[in-house]
Amino acid sequence: MLITTSELESKLEQSELLLIDTRSFKEYSEGHIPGSVNLDLFAFHWIDTTKEGIQNFNKQAEMIFSFVGISSKKKVVFYDNVSGMLAARGVWMLEYFSHPDVSLLDGGMKKWKKENRPMEIKQNPFQPIKFSGKINPKIISSYEYILENIDTLKIIDARSDEEYNGTIVRAAQVGHIPKSVNIDWNLNINDDGTFKSDEELSKLYQIPKDTEIVTYCQGAYRAANTFFALKKLGFTNVRVYLGSWGEWGNKLDLPVEK
Repeated sequence: MLITTSELESKLEQSELLLIDTRSFKEYSEGHIPGSVNLDLFAFHWIDTTKEGIQNFNKQAEMIFSFVGISSKKKVVFYDNVSGMLAARGVWMLEYFSHPDVSLLDGGMKKWKKENRPMEIKQNPFQPIKFSGKINPKIISSYEYILENIDTLKIIDARSDEEYNGTIVRAAQVGHIPKSVNIDWNLNINDDGTFKSDEELSKLYQIPKDTEIVTYCQGAYRAANTFFALKKLGFTNVRVYLGSWGEWGNKLDLPVEK
């Protein structure tokens, strides 16, 4: 699921490559990897995980991926400024639709620029195609799923310590989901923007590999990065809580801890 800068540069001319820059349009327009298209994934918040809400999420995701031009034959690479939460969110979404070939650029634009690899400023148009994928319900969680399984799940809160303990307020309720542990997603990343080694990540996530884990944050971006880190380590049963604190913290009937 990770691709290095040198590996990506060697594949830039391949017709089956679809390179997606998940940063803002401003950042993209100031310079990007040749051939990449811009899809600012930060605009795609979703805080309704009722059955109907997830059905609507599925439809909207399919529309977006159709517009961008993702087909099952495409090798899709998402990148960010670093091995960040936006690119990880893209990878998680395509994993959710069982895409056969999706990866994240390790180190993102920070590493690409530092190594003086090729750049361009011209905008590349989308080439829309009908996207279809097989939904994998085993890597997504609703608030109801957490409530029903709260005694058996390992819940990882990928937010900052201040959000976790309630000193930073970003919802009607403050605090965290009961029984969750706080491991800030930033701890997944080295100073150069790449993912930490498996040895370093294993020290962060000292959890049996077969444990069922749910990750969450505020809007399921940082949680997607933690999902990626856990999958990199070989965890097989990891879900992202799509609604995250944006949903849980604003539903006043749901339990919270401070």
